[in-house]
Amino acid sequence: MKDIYNEKRINAGYERAKEVYSAFGVDTEEVFKKMKGIPISLHCWQGDDVSGFEAGADGISGGGIMATGNYPGRARNGEELRQDLDKALSLIPGKHRVNLHSIYAETDGKVVERDQLSVEHFKRWIAWAKKNGLGLDFNPSFFSHKLAESGYTLSSKSKEIREFWISHGKKSREIAAAIGKELGTPCVNNIWIPDGSKDITADRAGYRRILKDSLDEVLKEKYDKKHLIDTVECKLFGIGSESYVVGSHEFYMGYAMKNNVMLCLDAGHFHPTEVISDKISSVLTFSEEVLLHVSRGVRWDSDHVVILNDELMAIAQEVKRCDAYGRIHFGLDFFDASINRITAWVTGTRAALKAIILSLLEPTEMLVEAEEKGDLGGRLALLEELKSLPFGAVWDKYCHNEGVPAGAGWLNSVSQYEKSVLSNRK
Repeated sequence: MKDIYNEKRINAGYERAKEVYSAFGVDTEEVFKKMKGIPISLHCWQGDDVSGFEAGADGISGGGIMATGNYPGRARNGEELRQDLDKALSLIPGKHRVNLHSIYAETDGKVVERDQLSVEHFKRWIAWAKKNGLGLDFNPSFFSHKLAESGYTLSSKSKEIREFWISHGKKSREIAAAIGKELGTPCVNNIWIPDGSKDITADRAGYRRILKDSLDEVLKEKYDKKHLIDTVECKLFGIGSESYVVGSHEFYMGYAMKNNVMLCLDAGHFHPTEVISDKISSVLTFSEEVLLHVSRGVRWDSDHVVILNDELMAIAQEVKRCDAYGRIHFGLDFFDASINRITAWVTGTRAALKAIILSLLEPTEMLVEAEEKGDLGGRLALLEELKSLPFGAVWDKYCHNEGVPAGAGWLNSVSQYEKSVLSNRK
């Protein structure tokens, strides 16, 4: 591919775009400054197909977690996964975060049950993050375990099963708080459980009462929010829980508001015609902060790689129009094993960042002014005109400023990495 993204051409395109946006009252240099304060949390599980590193693990069971495909080069241990993340991050503009699940603990071959994990099992992740100036986020793993095979964890009617997962939830919060304290940036600890039923359920309320009590127990210990931010994540349905999910949107929204816990909205966890961009302003009206899991469902919660589609742009626009970039935590959540995994990370993260920078380039005040004057035709026309403004030139300049390739030039780097590193993994 011919390299047309040299400094001279990038600067020339940017100067023209800068002038165009200035006519709409938008300062592109201020946009670049704002971008520095908006990190994306990259999910580590894209790099190994949600396999994790547990010694003695019995394979995926209980929870509807499934990555399809068998593209060569999957990371097999923490060292390889961090190496791949290093490569991906080198091709993404800005400074970001990495999101871990508890199954990525490194126990040096020793079997350590999830209710016995400690921050020591994540010391290599912490050292790596500290070296690279990254924040870390965390998730307890309530799936891929023999005690999740019934389809119920925190909402299980079995006391033995329930207490195991409560203990795991407590340990995860303890680990996350220690990570946040060590790195000097709050660690978001997100609770998602797969609990539900494949077919008709007679006791919906009973399981939800149990879940409420279990969450109360998990969240009983108080931690400094400078170190730990607790989150709960809802879902409409999952594999094996098509008819009933205990942790529904209504359940978790009520729980989050009542207990001052952050709510997570996942773009793939609702009906295909229901979008989270439409929910953001409602939740922010009553909640201080929100976690957004940026994903892409195709017909169902299929966790496809994020692209710059209408909903992604609408999510970013809504955050900007709510003046809420300081109140939103962005995390990615997809796992595609059918393509080069680093390509997936870079494509998805760059798409999310494009949506964010595109939203920041919007002259929102101008739109609101037209709306308040009752000039709804003018508002509509302006929204259409904004679509053809030279956003791409501003994105290219941002990439150039951050020292990463503009355009598709980064694909060459991934291709070389695949030949020299990934192809050697058997």
